[in-house]
Parts: sequence; structure tokens; C-alpha cells
Amino acid sequence: MTPSASEQIDRWLEKFFAHLRNERNLAKRTRDTYAQQLEGVAQQLNLNSWSELTALHIRELLNDARRKRLSPASIALKLSALRTFCQYLLLQGELSTNPTTGIQAPKKGRPLPKQLHVDEMSQLLDFDPGDDVLGIRDKAMLELTYSCGLRLAELTGLNLDNLNQDKSLLRVIGKGNKERLLPVGRVARQAVQAWLRVRPELAPADERALFVSKQRQRITSRQIAQRMQHWASRQGLNQPLNPHKLRHSFATHVLESSGDLRGVQELLGHANLTTTQVYTHLDFQHLAQVYDKAHPRAKKTPREQ
Repeated sequence: MTPSASEQIDRWLEKFFAHLRNERNLAKRTRDTYAQQLEGVAQQLNLNSWSELTALHIRELLNDARRKRLSPASIALKLSALRTFCQYLLLQGELSTNPTTGIQAPKKGRPLPKQLHVDEMSQLLDFDPGDDVLGIRDKAMLELTYSCGLRLAELTGLNLDNLNQDKSLLRVIGKGNKERLLPVGRVARQAVQAWLRVRPELAPADERALFVSKQRQRITSRQIAQRMQHWASRQGLNQPLNPHKLRHSFATHVLESSGDLRGVQELLGHANLTTTQVYTHLDFQHLAQVYDKAHPRAKKTPREQ
């Protein structure tokens, strides 16, 4: 029995999603994004098979997105999903050419990541948790995130065996199941060792997770975000705080001190140097502010002020 047109369309999508999961090891959230974009395209287009897909279809999809006033970022995401899917179909022989070739996404301004200044970071981390088990745990999470530039998913996924014996090295599994080995700074190492001494008060004997919650199980991303915001408020930081802001702060501060872009790329686990280069803009902003304040020819006259 010959499969219907809709069955053929869906079958290629299922193969592609399996490819993303099994061969490219993409995270579930990323796979879900691809599925949302491509399933919407399949419903919008009236195709008998993906082999009929042309550049005209692609342009019509993007024009329709513009008419609906989708943001440039949303349109770029749709085109990126289509481009990757079409490249897969091309390799599988379902397409003879990639219809997305030469089609450009609308330009979008790339927002610079937000970070804490060094003084603000010291203000956040300068607290003594005393005998409070949750405070000791939270200090260890904050110090480790800032010391190693961890992503939120990397922090929640840490197990006891990710640390070496003297807690000076941390093995992290990042995006795409890529592993990297990170040095742990002295202060972060001390905070982690303090947490490990009291960890049995919360963690069952068979629990592998490095950080656990009051529920005696691996702490969740949401719980981490809530605890970090709690300490930001308690320490008098008048701004939202999340794990990614600590990661941005780590990258910016290391780059400002070292100027080693390649080194920062390795520490962050970025696949492409262009992803890391955004931090050079932050560094330039800092230098420009210093220049404007210090250079005699840069200072504004009273009329300009």
C-alpha cells in the first residue's frame, strides 16, 4: 500500500528528528524547537513530498512570517530549521538541491550579554552562610558557577564523580555531549568542600548528584534560579540574577584580564569562536568608558553635557 502524501511528509520529519537525537545528540529542547518550526511548515505548505520544495516556497514562508510581524529572530530561527532540514534531505537524496541556498534571514541586532562588574560579583559572593546547610550549598553553587563559567544545565547535571580527588578539576558535559575539563578556583574549591561536609544532611547515601534540594534529590534548574535570585536580593543587588549572568560575568572578567579569546572559548565550551567574540564587544565598551572619562580630548565640554 502506497503511503499518502501526508504520511510521506511526516515520515521524513520523523527520520530527521531521529537523526537529531541519535546522530547529532542535540538536546531535547533544541529538537523540540526544530519540531515546532518544521511541523508548522508542513501544515502551511501543500506538498505531496518534500522533493517538491523550492526556493519560492521558502521565500513565501518568510514573507508570510513578515506579514504576521514575527521578529527577525523568529524568522531567522524558521529559516535555520529549514536550512538544516533541507541539507539532511539533500544528503538522503530526497532533494537534488538545497532550496534555502542564497536566501538570507533578516538582520537582527544581537543583544550583548549582561554581566556583573567585579565589585558587584564580590558583593554577591561576600556572605557567610554560617551553619545553614542551604546557605552552604548555595554558596558552593554560586562560587562554582562563577569559577568555571557553567551553563545552568551543566550545573544541575553535576555528579560527585565530576570532581577529582582534591576538587581542583571539574569534568563537565556540555552541549552535544562534549566533555571539557575545567580548573576550579581556590575560593570555589573551599566552598565546595564545605558543602560536601554537610551534604549528607540532605542527600541519601545512594544519590549521585553533587547538589541536592530539601526534597533530598537532584536540585532542579528552577530551584537554582530561585535561590540565586534570593541571594541577589539579600546581598543588595538591584537587578535580576540568573546562572547565565554568572557565566557571562566569568567570560567577561577572564577576557578582560587575559585578552585570550581562544582560552575563553575553550573554558566556555563554545564550538565556534564567533560565539565567544561577543565578549570582545563588552570589553571594548569597558575600555571606551575608561577612555571617555580619562582622555583629555574625549571629555565633554559643559555645553555638550
